[in-house]
Amino acid sequence: MTVGDTLIHYRSARGRWVLLGTVLGSSLAFIDATVVNIALPSIGEDLGADAAGLQWTVNGYALSLASLILLGGSLGDRFGRKRIFMIGVTWFAIASLLCGLAPTMELLIGARILQGIGGALLTPGALAILQASFVRDDRARAIGAWSGLGGIGGALGPFLGGWLVEAGSWRYIFLINVPVAALVLLVSARHVPESRNPEAAHHFDVAGIVTGAIGLGGLTYGFTAWPMRGPTDPVVLISLAVGVAGLVAFVLAERRSPQPMVPLEIFHHRAFTGANLVTFVVYAANGGVFFLFVINLQVVAGFSPLAAGIALLPTTVIMLLLSARSGQLGQRIGPRIPMTVGPLICGAGLLMMAMIGPDASYLTDVLPSVIIFGLGLTTLVAPLTATALGSLDDAHAGIASGVNNAVARAASLLAVAILPLAAGLGSGSLTVADQLQPVYRNTMLICAGLMAGGAVVAFLLIPNRIEKPSESRSFCDPCSPPLPSAHDAVRIAR
Repeated sequence: MTVGDTLIHYRSARGRWVLLGTVLGSSLAFIDATVVNIALPSIGEDLGADAAGLQWTVNGYALSLASLILLGGSLGDRFGRKRIFMIGVTWFAIASLLCGLAPTMELLIGARILQGIGGALLTPGALAILQASFVRDDRARAIGAWSGLGGIGGALGPFLGGWLVEAGSWRYIFLINVPVAALVLLVSARHVPESRNPEAAHHFDVAGIVTGAIGLGGLTYGFTAWPMRGPTDPVVLISLAVGVAGLVAFVLAERRSPQPMVPLEIFHHRAFTGANLVTFVVYAANGGVFFLFVINLQVVAGFSPLAAGIALLPTTVIMLLLSARSGQLGQRIGPRIPMTVGPLICGAGLLMMAMIGPDASYLTDVLPSVIIFGLGLTTLVAPLTATALGSLDDAHAGIASGVNNAVARAASLLAVAILPLAAGLGSGSLTVADQLQPVYRNTMLICAGLMAGGAVVAFLLIPNRIEKPSESRSFCDPCSPPLPSAHDAVRIAR
């Protein structure tokens, strides 16, 4: 697995350098996805963006990332994980520079799409490098350290983003990525060993990649354009038709491909299918919450960017402190109960969030809802991750993780496009308080309903016990850790 190097020990100096490089590299993509939401009101005012422009600022990045993240892991396995990781970091830095300098909304969205491509290359590589570089006995410890440090970064990201927007400009949240990326490249070039999978497929599922991107892109564009153009506009109808056709073609391509990106037979497993259905519904709700919550706090409630940025910090802290215990509880009593109760607790928090309006108080209006929402996510996410990864045999461990990661990203992507429309946005603006407030309230109510739907799916499809897979776990998973951890707190905000 490692080319030209011996495996690394966790306590060695080189091990610490490798950990530093992978933590900083993955944090580029994780934190950026969080802080951009904080900057949306400022971006809208500065560039004169309408609601669709702000939606595409988020979804341009999410679309290219969701479409290509499985390809990024495959490229690393074949051509070298360090090489693809460094290419991704470089690509991400250049795209971040373009974002920070973008003079128009159209150029910013284009740069965000490019940024997502870089994220799709670097995100799978970070964990794959850890798993391939450290000796077997130290891998779990290295991944745990990566998870904890990544969680801290995720907690500090909104604070940093709010401060940069308030003290300087929204452009700084992109420009700060450039020096961080330069440090990652320096550390990686000098200390990270190269590794690849000699058994990796030599042919990529091009048909699956293209049809999947067309399907997601068509639906995203159609639903985003719907409020301004109307449901009968030819552009909307054609986009939605192309999106549906693309997803149908994706299923057919995966069924016929000798080396599919997503082997459809894995969905024959009831627990795996159920876990991914719950993931889709819950992360759709999360996508709506994280898109509109901080915008509402600034535009409607009058919070500063910094105050809005740290408003959700208790949720992250709760998950960092309690996610490991939640995972242990799920192992002891089985995943069905926590995966049913967790979304219901989240839904209760969202009903409280829906009431946040003008002149809201953080202590009495925001904090209680954020704490309840965080407790619900803590109850849910660790058992959900464990079920998605543990319901297939070891040979499919990497595929299970990659598919679950892609499902979560696709759900958030579609939620940002569809929920404002479903909440009655019409041709209104997301930066005008009177127009945003009813849209925000309705969106939170819809998201609470989605959480309740996730609870029902979990109760019906998730078994009380997941059969334990083979003891010999795969360490080729390119997309997420093999065990639930504090890193889930960061993943929630993507």
